[in-house]
Amino acid sequence: MFKGVLNKMKTEINDNVNYYLELGDDFINLNQIINSKLELNFEGYQCLNCSSDIQIYRQGHCKKCFFELPSTADWVMKPELSKAHLNIEDRDLEFEKDVQLKPHILYLAYSSNVKVGVTRKSQIPYRWIDQGAINAIEIAEFPNRFLAGVSEVELKKYYADKTNWREMLKTSQSTVELENEREKAFEKLPVESSEMAKSNNFSTFKINYPVLKYPVKPKSLNIIKEKSFTNELVGIKGQYLIFKDETVFNIRSNEGVVISLNIIKS
Repeated sequence: MFKGVLNKMKTEINDNVNYYLELGDDFINLNQIINSKLELNFEGYQCLNCSSDIQIYRQGHCKKCFFELPSTADWVMKPELSKAHLNIEDRDLEFEKDVQLKPHILYLAYSSNVKVGVTRKSQIPYRWIDQGAINAIEIAEFPNRFLAGVSEVELKKYYADKTNWREMLKTSQSTVELENEREKAFEKLPVESSEMAKSNNFSTFKINYPVLKYPVKPKSLNIIKEKSFTNELVGIKGQYLIFKDETVFNIRSNEGVVISLNIIKS
């Protein structure tokens, strides 16, 4: 039996993505327990910042921490709101400079459809894995988060910026030629950012997930409401555990929730 607070699964990529879940002092290789029956139990809450046991508000944090931490400010979800390049503080200028003034990548990824996104260069390809993308391609590299963000805003006129999680979990292949889409997207960049962009001959990055059976009608597990759940693990994609009965459990959206996990070997 393992017990601990949920945080997003750590990943590494070889032929397939390898997934690891940290619970308390234990580090679990989830790929090794696919085909095993898992028992999940809700045990409470623990804020990822202050460790309080009050109900989680958003992104694994209690309400107080969510509205105070620099890592949960609006510019995180909306890169175009970044202001560190102007030396303007939002919540913590030193933190914001450390994150915002590093190379950022504007990209296209295919998960449920073609979507546009922004991430730090250091987060490639992990950002794509967390989204459940089966392939992705870099459009351009920018020297800061703001320029990548305003470029994303422009490309949102032509591409989605959100993933349909149900379709993502059902999708295992794509016929879209991302190299062609990348060329079209680069031509649509605003002048102020395209002049600062580094554009190389990027190629499509393909990702394979450890999934034995893709769900046809995935249904989301609310472990807080259900309290307990038991079923056979048949795959992992994005930040979702996929079970044999087509129930799926989003680890990322349950960050800050304390669970116990029992692996029942078949």
